[in-house]
Amino acid sequence: MADISSSPSVSVSDESLEAEARCCSSSSTPPSLLDTVDFSRTPSDVSSFSEHSVDLSGRFGTAAVSKLIGGRGSPALSRLSMKPRADVLDRRGTEDEMELVKERFSKLLLGEDMSGGGKGVCTAVAISNAITNLYATVFGNCHKLEPLPAGKKTMWRREMDCLLAVCDYIVEFYPSSQSLSDGTRVEVMATRPRSDIYINLPALEKLDAMLIEIMDSFQKAEFWYADAGTRSFGSVTSSSSPSSSFRRSTTTHRNEDKWWMPVPCVPDGGLSVKARKELRQRRDCANQIHKAAVAINSGVLSDMEVPESFMALLPKSGKASVGDSVYRAMHSGDKFSPDYLLDCVDVSSEHEALALADRVEAAMYVWRRKATASHGNRSAQWSKVKELAAAADDDGEGGKNVALASRAESLLLCIKHRFPGLSQTTLDTSKIQFNKDVGQAILESYSRVLESLAFNIVSWTEEVLFADKNARK
Repeated sequence: MADISSSPSVSVSDESLEAEARCCSSSSTPPSLLDTVDFSRTPSDVSSFSEHSVDLSGRFGTAAVSKLIGGRGSPALSRLSMKPRADVLDRRGTEDEMELVKERFSKLLLGEDMSGGGKGVCTAVAISNAITNLYATVFGNCHKLEPLPAGKKTMWRREMDCLLAVCDYIVEFYPSSQSLSDGTRVEVMATRPRSDIYINLPALEKLDAMLIEIMDSFQKAEFWYADAGTRSFGSVTSSSSPSSSFRRSTTTHRNEDKWWMPVPCVPDGGLSVKARKELRQRRDCANQIHKAAVAINSGVLSDMEVPESFMALLPKSGKASVGDSVYRAMHSGDKFSPDYLLDCVDVSSEHEALALADRVEAAMYVWRRKATASHGNRSAQWSKVKELAAAADDDGEGGKNVALASRAESLLLCIKHRFPGLSQTTLDTSKIQFNKDVGQAILESYSRVLESLAFNIVSWTEEVLFADKNARK
């Protein structure tokens, strides 16, 4: 992922209007399913209720996706080429589909302001919302391990092709040479896909296809689901099998807050060895896809500019943000252990963890701003400021702020690692809301919805494996 401040100048060609014309959506209005779809960070670790698999070979082995989690210079990612979408409209010729294109094109131009008064959101936010709404429309009612209906699968691929088409026109300039007819070589500025899009977008499309393939692989399964809302502990009538039963221990594993979710059921003797092995492999594959989507999303968010509105609301001192006890632990001593500090702080819920993460992140930017100002350049990159402080061996106020900011950053990473289900922080939400970069908006929203889908598949698989484990007792 290229850093924004150092990336070459970006140009969107005059043909971008043609690209936006390819954008389409479903004919339905923005769905209310957004209220039921959880886009927060979700834990991907394997549940303690299921056994760890040993054999990860096969069609859905983790080796199939491990190469997608490498660094931004990974050869596996660089070999993935940008998929041309110039023929998207050619594949659809009906008048109804053209009406969808017109509707999407109009909404993007209006910025979701149907009054036409110019009070709509910017293009980046509009496309981000469109991807989020499309995900809620297609996957919002998916609560089982089963193939995605053909109509929804077609809608997902068609709409995403249109929304991603704009990335084909986001380019960066680089110096090149061109030979004229008389043999003279002249220097020209050529264009190529922007580096962050060239690396991450093909990887996300690959992860997308793998998730759909995992769902399609459950065409013939040995398990089934009970009717949604059935909560009795005796026999229940299944929605997919003529006769089925599930044990009380199966229901105790479920989240009582989501009682309407379908309950997985397995035969009395449990799943076959082959079915159990394949189920674990698909779970592990989805787990690796989730990690890859989280890594891409985190990278895109870190590259987004910090909104001025966020910086304006920062407290005057980092100590006031984190509190006296946390500040003393971060300030005292040459050695600092974020894990030990978290053990000493009373964080009993994810709500308290998110509040602590917000305070630590705010303090981190307060100390960064002070350290940058002490070195005489408020617009300097943070990495440059740290290099200057280390080279000067600064033991004064500037050096102290650099050390505190670095410790706050390590503490923030430790909080996110200990609470992997943590929602996005206030800064991340502000970055998405005020982001103006269309390419970053597409990468962030696309990776976020794939992250949510991958985690859901892992969770559904864990429920089936838990039911199978109880059936074999």
